[in-house]
Amino acid sequence: MSTTAVPTTAPAGQVTEPAAKPPRVRGRGERSRAASLASHGVLTVASLVALFPVAWLVYLSLGPDKDDYLHPGRIWSKMTFDNYAFVLQHTNFFEWLKSSLIVSLGTTVIGVMVAATTGYAVSRMRFPGYRKLMWVLLVTQMFPIAVLIVPMYQILSDLQLVDSYFGLILVYCSTAVPYCAWLLKGYFDTIPFEIDEAGRVDGLSPFGTFFRLILPLARPGLAVAGFYSFITAFGEVAFASTFMLSDTKYTFAVGLQSFISEHDAQRHLMAATAVLVAIPVSAFFYLVQKNLVAGLTAGGTKG
Repeated sequence: MSTTAVPTTAPAGQVTEPAAKPPRVRGRGERSRAASLASHGVLTVASLVALFPVAWLVYLSLGPDKDDYLHPGRIWSKMTFDNYAFVLQHTNFFEWLKSSLIVSLGTTVIGVMVAATTGYAVSRMRFPGYRKLMWVLLVTQMFPIAVLIVPMYQILSDLQLVDSYFGLILVYCSTAVPYCAWLLKGYFDTIPFEIDEAGRVDGLSPFGTFFRLILPLARPGLAVAGFYSFITAFGEVAFASTFMLSDTKYTFAVGLQSFISEHDAQRHLMAATAVLVAIPVSAFFYLVQKNLVAGLTAGGTKG
């Protein structure tokens, strides 16, 4: 029985069509092109919405007249940096800067130190009432500022700390420490307890273990706590305007109010000052940005 071979080549002059490629199967978790375009579009719109107020503030700060915010279209033809020159040369801008930095950095250092020791103690030690301590810290965040101002003013008056940087730092720490303690407690929970045991085997005291082993590993969490404490103190108005009586000790948030009076509103100067105020905050954010994401997410990796 003979077999005949089927020719595999096409006759002369006839073009063979290439075999159709099998459809590509998307990998697990891989987005389609339409979904990718949609997500990028949403992120772009969200970025524009977030950046618009900042860009608008910068634009208004370039208007030479105090009523230019009513007619923003006219600013484009007469932009000037005179507002910035006036703020830097004829106001207490640098006094406000000094006061803001003293209060903000003081709140950051003291607040993070207290919150770190509190969070570490609750995370590692089981002393009587350790759970209630964290709940008490959480409850303190529920009181509105209007309720706290009067008793805090009375306490600072008795301690002769009204119109002092240290008194205002203590007030801001009472706001920043509860949140930062909860934040750092969650971060310390993610650090293996075996590191503490290894430190004790090597002869370290609990404080030595905390400062030499735990704190370096908790740098992202400390960065988030420090950033929150800095922002809390830098932009707060109610406490600063109540407890700081000398105009030379005004912070930026209080100094901005000097451009608004009952009969006049120099909004162009306020806008220029607000842009200048954002520079220290942006610089501080740049210093800690590498650790912010890790610190914000690490606390949720362990229940």
